[in-house]
Amino acid sequence: MSKKKRHAKTSQAPEREKLVGKKLSHYVQQLFEERGREAFEIARHALLKEAERMEYRPLQEALRYLASYWVDTTRPALLSIACEAVGGDPDDTKPVAVPLVLICEAADIHDDIIDQSVRKKDHLTLYGKFGKELTMLIGDALLFKGFALLNQAEDKISHKKMEKIMRIIKDLFFELGEAEALELSFRRRFDVKVEDYLSMVTKKAADVEAYLRISAILANASEAETEALAKYGRVLGMLIILGDDNSDMLDEKEIINRAKNEAYPLPVLYALQRPSLRRKLIPTLNERMNKESARNMLDLVYKAGVFNDVGVYMKSLVSEGNESLKTLRDKELLSKILESAYPE
Repeated sequence: MSKKKRHAKTSQAPEREKLVGKKLSHYVQQLFEERGREAFEIARHALLKEAERMEYRPLQEALRYLASYWVDTTRPALLSIACEAVGGDPDDTKPVAVPLVLICEAADIHDDIIDQSVRKKDHLTLYGKFGKELTMLIGDALLFKGFALLNQAEDKISHKKMEKIMRIIKDLFFELGEAEALELSFRRRFDVKVEDYLSMVTKKAADVEAYLRISAILANASEAETEALAKYGRVLGMLIILGDDNSDMLDEKEIINRAKNEAYPLPVLYALQRPSLRRKLIPTLNERMNKESARNMLDLVYKAGVFNDVGVYMKSLVSEGNESLKTLRDKELLSKILESAYPE
């Protein structure tokens, strides 16, 4: 079976009524694995190849440690699926997908340093295990490796397209940098307005919009198709960030770190807008956050129905994203991905 036929087969989603809640999430996870695994494994192999060349053992160990837990099939899968949605060949995204995975992981590593994130899920981060200096060097190394591979991709992509792609990546990093600076200014503050936080989240979603714009370039999409994909990408990026906000509220270690080193997640900011809740929350937030105070905060926010307010906003984003897809030729998979970011 040819690669093109294989992609066509995977694009056929099951009946909509059967894909809700956990079933929908599981389907999208499988889709990302199927469509993004090859490009990610090439990027991971490139990382391990660089580790083999290192003479300094701690740096070699750090690179291997990163490779042991690092998984990113989402980004290359999005590139592939979006390209197909506007009539392009998904295989045309591979020369760009591999360097982008490395470049974006470098940005994530630097983000962990800024946020002082010691642990994520069930493992120590690179920063948590090897410290700031070594982690920063590895982030820089991945960034340069990614751009080196992107330069090599010009053998397969026209110079004109590559110029546009490089411009998008440049704009992405400037916008992400601005978002990070804004987020730093929100650190440990009770007076952050919800609209200001959401403005920061919008800027932080620039990376997903960038992938979708790059897919449009590789697919020779029309201007209307490009803008539709871009709007969809921005909305999807926001949903992913706000989904992480909700998840962080349920993870005691994450919310303790956020209270100390990052901006408060959206549910807390919503709660602080209510005078009665604000009076109860501020003493908890003022003290040094621990597991007990984190549980108390979650209990207050949950019982007050604040998650419903966040849910209403996220549902509006899903509707906005689906509206942007209406003009596309093959929108089914993109719609499923969007709905999985905030399943009913």
